[in-house]
Amino acid sequence: MWGMCEWKGGREGEGAKDLCQMEQTCSKLSECVWRTFSGFRPEDVWFDVAFFRLLSVRYLTGMVDKRTLEKYEREAKEKNRETWYLSWALDTNQEERDKGKTVEVGRAYFETEKKHFTILDAPGHKSFVPNMIGGASQADLAVLVISARKGEFETGFEKGGQTREHAMLAKTAGVKHLIVLVNKMDDPTVNWSLDRYEECKEKLVPFLKKVGFNPKKDIHFMPCSGLTGANLKDPVPECLWYTGLPFIPHLDSLPNYNRSSDGPVRLPIVDKYKDMGTVILGKLESGTISKAQQLVMMPNRHTVEVLSLLSDDVETDDATPGENLKLRLKGIEEEEILPGFILCSPDNLCHSGRTFDAQIVIIEHKSIICPGYNAVLHIHTCIEEVQITALICLVDKKTGDKSKTRPRFVKQDQVCIARLRAAGVICLETFKDFPQMGRFTLRDEGKTIAIGKVLKLVPEKD
Repeated sequence: MWGMCEWKGGREGEGAKDLCQMEQTCSKLSECVWRTFSGFRPEDVWFDVAFFRLLSVRYLTGMVDKRTLEKYEREAKEKNRETWYLSWALDTNQEERDKGKTVEVGRAYFETEKKHFTILDAPGHKSFVPNMIGGASQADLAVLVISARKGEFETGFEKGGQTREHAMLAKTAGVKHLIVLVNKMDDPTVNWSLDRYEECKEKLVPFLKKVGFNPKKDIHFMPCSGLTGANLKDPVPECLWYTGLPFIPHLDSLPNYNRSSDGPVRLPIVDKYKDMGTVILGKLESGTISKAQQLVMMPNRHTVEVLSLLSDDVETDDATPGENLKLRLKGIEEEEILPGFILCSPDNLCHSGRTFDAQIVIIEHKSIICPGYNAVLHIHTCIEEVQITALICLVDKKTGDKSKTRPRFVKQDQVCIARLRAAGVICLETFKDFPQMGRFTLRDEGKTIAIGKVLKLVPEKD
C-alpha cells in the first residue's frame, strides 16, 4: 500500500480549521502547515486498506469519531464485509464498497498538534493505475505501507507486483520524501521481529535507490500496526529496538515545503461538476488565488471569475500554493472544461500545443521503440494519446553525453531525446520552468513503459 503527501508552509497567525465540522474545537496554531496524502497499495493485499485509509490515524487525531466507525462497522457487516469497515470512510461509492477496491481518488483530512493533512486515497489495483497517477501528481510526501506478514510483501514486490511500479510513479510524480511503514508487525507470524523488519528493508532499499530516492535523505522506515494503531501516535513497548519517532510525531517533525506565492497562477484541473454554477477541483501549484479574481482557463482561453473559494472544503478568501481547492467559476460552462486544463494568470498563460521535445527513460518494454510508436501520456492531471514522431539522440546514463547521430530505435534501459506529438492540444511547461507540469509518464497496454521530462515546446507550423 502506498500513501502520498504534499505539504505547504501555512499562514502565520491563522488557526487550524476544524474541517470535519466536529463538535470538538481544534486548538489555535501560530502556523498551519498543510500536507496531502495520496494512498495506493499493492493489489490483492487488501487488508492494508485498514491502514492506508489512515482511518486509524484519523481516529487517533479525533477526525473520525467512535460513533461514525460503529456505523461503518454495522453497514459493512450487513454486506458480509465486516473486516473492511475501516476503509468505508474513503471508499464512499457503492462499487468500491462492494468490491473492496478503491476506483476513484478519495479525499479526507486530519490534523496533528502542528499541521493539517489532506489524504488523497488513490487506487492501488493495476486496473486503476491511471487514477493512481492522478492522485500522485498532487502529492509531495509518499507513505509506502508494506506488510511484514510472510508472503504478502513478496507478492507486492516481485516482478509484476504493484509496489515496484508505484514507487517509480511516485518518484516520477515529484515525490520528495518517502516514509516506509512496515505494517502488521503485530501479526503472530512476525511478533515485532527485528529480523523480519530488516529483511523487508534490505529488499526494498536497493530498488527505491534505483528509482531515484536517496536512502539517507529521502527515506525513513518505521514498524507499525495499522489495525491497532501501534507506533502511529505512541511508542510500542514490544518494539524497544526501534528508537525513532512514531508516525504522527515524525510527520510533525518534517520541514515545511516552501512554494513561491509570487509566481504566476497554475492550477491543473482534476475534476469538474455543476453545483449552482461551474465548480472545478485542483491543487494550486503556483501563485495565489482570491475571490473575485479574473483568471484564464487554458487551452481554450476562457476568461473566468472566481465566485467562491474552498480550501479542503472550508470557505476562504484566498489560497496559496499547495492547497487543494474547490472553485466556483463564472464565465465558463462545466462542459467546456476537461481534466488536464489549467487555470492561469491572465498576464502569464501556460503553454499549450501538441508537439514537444523530451528526455525519455525507457523503463520496461520487450521490443524496440521506433518513430511512429503510440502510447498514453500522463502529465500533471492530463491524459492524452501521443506518438513518438522522431528520435533525436541517445543520452549516456552515466556521463550525460549525447550521440551525434539519430538512433533508428531505442530499447529498455536506454535514455533518449525524442519528439512527441499529442493527439490533441494539451497544456504543459518545460521541466526547467515548472517541474510539476513538465514531468510525465508513458504507458502502453496497462504498463508504465517510460518516464520523461519536457525539454522544449515546438511551435506548430502554419
